[in-house]
Amino acid sequence: MFTSTLLAAATTPLEWSPTVGLIIIIANIIAIAFGKSTIKYPNAGPALPSPNLFGGFGLPALLATTAFGHILGVGIVLGLHNLGRI
Repeated sequence: MFTSTLLAAATTPLEWSPTVGLIIIIANIIAIAFGKSTIKYPNAGPALPSPNLFGGFGLPALLATTAFGHILGVGIVLGLHNLGRI
């Protein structure tokens, strides 16, 4: 019985499109801006090859903000797909 409930709730798979990529890119930009204003020591840890290109972030801050951006972007994409907008 539980399996039939799960199958009834399943939606069509989401195909990658330029819209999905754009949403992920915008989410990463927002996450980097949020991280820039909230991370106490953004340049701690190993430095990146060109710090000015990466906003003065060190490796840990860059990985943290882009990971957060991907999580945020996936949530937006899945939410919009569930609403039928994508």
